[in-house]
Amino acid sequence: MFGVVLWSDSDDQKAVIWCEDHGDLAFYRKTDAQASVCLDVGDWVQFDLVTERKQRLALNPRLVDQGSYRGLQDLLRDAGATGGDVADGAMAKVIPFAARVRRKPGRQAEGEVCRA
Repeated sequence: MFGVVLWSDSDDQKAVIWCEDHGDLAFYRKTDAQASVCLDVGDWVQFDLVTERKQRLALNPRLVDQGSYRGLQDLLRDAGATGGDVADGAMAKVIPFAARVRRKPGRQAEGEVCRA
């Protein structure tokens, strides 16, 4: 999994990571079994993701690019403060497709009785 560090504490070696799948945040805490890595806000990292007791944990983080997303946490906070509003014209209107039932020739429709 890839992600961006949104918060970190270098003294306690902890971090909160926004994951590429936009699911729940992942939490990192260095353990004795893991190699030491210094994570800073804005770092792009790759890590192993596990879920324990309904919490996502980042294991074995590896630095991909240092500080490449510095300021992302501010953008997310600002978007949350405005309710996620977007500027006029920056949003597209989605038009739903009409439902169509297509079936291969010679196949019966669902619920249709097969007659020999």
